[in-house]
Amino acid sequence: MNVVLWIVQGILAAGFIYSGWMKAFRHEQARTAWPWVGDVPKPLVWGIGLMELAGVLGVILPLATGIAPILTPIAALGLAVTVLLGAAFHVSRKEYKEIGINIVFLVLAIVVVIGRW
Repeated sequence: MNVVLWIVQGILAAGFIYSGWMKAFRHEQARTAWPWVGDVPKPLVWGIGLMELAGVLGVILPLATGIAPILTPIAALGLAVTVLLGAAFHVSRKEYKEIGINIVFLVLAIVVVIGRW
């Protein structure tokens, strides 16, 4: 079970590294990839990206180092909330096609929360 959870954490981290990096440091590329980025203030997009990157660190480092491993499921819960809010945002904009990836990452985050708690 531990190996499966590490794989899920790796997939979760990889997805959020990509999206967080784009939002925080590649704003123009993010606008091209995700039309909603052009409709919200740049500082908000930047902040979301930084929170996602912080979540990646929290999902991997505490358990990997053995320092405060309880932070791993807490970070995964934070990422789950982020994804849930993102899905609600897409629903409010009637961007239903965008919700599929939110559901996938929500499930991955919940698996980590439950498995590591």
